[in-house]
Amino acid sequence: MDFETYFADELNSVREEGRYRVFTDIKRHRGKFPHATRFVGEETQAVTVWCSNDYLGMGQHPVVIDAMHSALDECGAGAGGTRNISGTNHYHVELEAELADLHGKESALLFTSGYVSNWAGLGTLASKIPNCVVFSDALNHASMIEGIRHSRAPYKIWQHNDPEDLDRMLSEFGPEVPKLVAFESVYSMDGDIAPIKEILDVCEKHGAMSYIDEVHAVGLYGARGGGIAEREGLMDRITVIEGTLGKAYGVMGGYIAASRNLVDFVRSFASGFIFSTALPPAVAAGAAASIRHLKNSSEERELQRERVEQVRRKLDIMGIPHLANPSHIIPVMVGDAHKCKFISDWLMDNHGIYVQPINYPTVPVGTERLRLTPSPVHDDGDIDRLVNALSEIWSQCELARMASAA
Repeated sequence: MDFETYFADELNSVREEGRYRVFTDIKRHRGKFPHATRFVGEETQAVTVWCSNDYLGMGQHPVVIDAMHSALDECGAGAGGTRNISGTNHYHVELEAELADLHGKESALLFTSGYVSNWAGLGTLASKIPNCVVFSDALNHASMIEGIRHSRAPYKIWQHNDPEDLDRMLSEFGPEVPKLVAFESVYSMDGDIAPIKEILDVCEKHGAMSYIDEVHAVGLYGARGGGIAEREGLMDRITVIEGTLGKAYGVMGGYIAASRNLVDFVRSFASGFIFSTALPPAVAAGAAASIRHLKNSSEERELQRERVEQVRRKLDIMGIPHLANPSHIIPVMVGDAHKCKFISDWLMDNHGIYVQPINYPTVPVGTERLRLTPSPVHDDGDIDRLVNALSEIWSQCELARMASAA
């Protein structure tokens, strides 16, 4: 087989479909984000970032930076190995305690990313619990899907955010069958929010464990940033809460929070934890500082909500179509892969506005979009420039506007 020709042909097919991914080379500047510098060969360009998952700008917050500097000076760069072999640092222990407290759970366990925490957490539970059957929401993240597949446990896919369909599927299995229900709170592409209470009602009716991915909610919702489940007073009813440190908390890493025995079970059997080098102490220190800050400060969350509403209102005035949802994510709907990529490139080249095109396979064909994530660090000028530029390119591309446009 001519491997190089095969690789080239497959890549060309992706390009022809308009979904070839190009990484944007940027440098963030502390204290100036969302403004950054883009590198194109030997040239640079000032850009405004509109697609970051650093939802609250905590990646540049002085509390986080100072904590990381202190830990770096105190402990050095790396952790020294896996958590089993010399890699457990006191900052890891402190961070896990903060996370357990955040979610009202007995224990928490750190992983190197949210992807790994889902892959290892779900994969370990589903594979090690005898005869376990997994019930997965149809729009669950790739990390959850991979964890379930890796477990080799039987699984059922229930209709997105549909407790009645979940109830019907769970009813097919008797009480002797261990059941694990996996779903998210905020879905990152459409920005919709799960009916958590209704899902938990169904789980409890059938004696099923519940596993919720709150990666797009932790830090952002609830009185202390514990996520949608905290906001709705439901954390105590959930078996496992999974989250990330790489979005609203502005650093990196993932985790699960649950009972002491369940967390110890995953710690003892998950290869994705056992054989991974631990997070650097400075990263753990920065994440813990971010969590502590957001437990006590609602300023960032309140300002973010104001900015989200401001962007939505101005998009409505211009007639730019976007999905209505109750979250902080604004999907601007284009509906064509080539046009989506063209608009993204045009915004960057002509206005220094950085927003990534979201194409298949991340979203279904025909629902291609630009995913906007307004933050507390976007100002009025940033918002006006974004909306005016979108209106300009919408006209150039002769795309339909919303009927409610002013």
